[in-house]
Amino acid sequence: MNIGIIGAGHIGSALAVRLVSLGHSVRIANSRGPETLTDVAQKTGATPATAREAARHADLIVVTIPLKNIPDLPQDLFEGVGAEVPVIDTSNYYPMLRDGQIPELQSGDLTESEWVQQHLGRPVVKVFNNIYADHLEHKGQPAGTPGRIALPVASDDNAAKQQVMKLVEELGFDAVDDGTLHESWRQQPGTPSYGADMPAGKLREHLASLGTERTEAQRAEFAANHAAQEQEMKNQGAQL
Repeated sequence: MNIGIIGAGHIGSALAVRLVSLGHSVRIANSRGPETLTDVAQKTGATPATAREAARHADLIVVTIPLKNIPDLPQDLFEGVGAEVPVIDTSNYYPMLRDGQIPELQSGDLTESEWVQQHLGRPVVKVFNNIYADHLEHKGQPAGTPGRIALPVASDDNAAKQQVMKLVEELGFDAVDDGTLHESWRQQPGTPSYGADMPAGKLREHLASLGTERTEAQRAEFAANHAAQEQEMKNQGAQL
């Protein structure tokens, strides 16, 4: 496939390395322009591009930028891009470390990817947000390998979700259906599946145990967990 990656950070670069190694043609973009991506191109094998170029030449698009920067993407980013082209959202909300407070996400009414979908104006598929970039690049395994890591995949567009789940499997991970974007709170930071590298059976069991509608008790618990995670990352000088 022709794949466009918008965002050349840890997740974007890890995906580029793996996708190029699998034979896909990858264009990668950042906010500073393709001339700043020489090192990324050498590391990943992807072709530097503008965000518009990455999107318009793609059979599948990955948006993997800080959540706070989503509204700054070009308004015509998807001009000329067919409605059948899946758009992956990998974002996580880090109010303390990076994004500041986004009121619509503080209330808990919207999931992170529902907010992204509203801003992009087209359906998105939530995946690759709950795995470390190093694990994404190095820990994919053949299907059937005991303990193979499973990744939750959520979307309101079932056809796009199925395409993305096939790509997840190709990358060496078991794809587990996490329902709609409204249910994708189950894979957000602060939840037990975040960064946990669960196998498929355990992940499915865990997601089912949470239910589909987030309760106020769950929202408060996971928000507190996330705040503690952010504080620990801040103490360690983590770079997102």
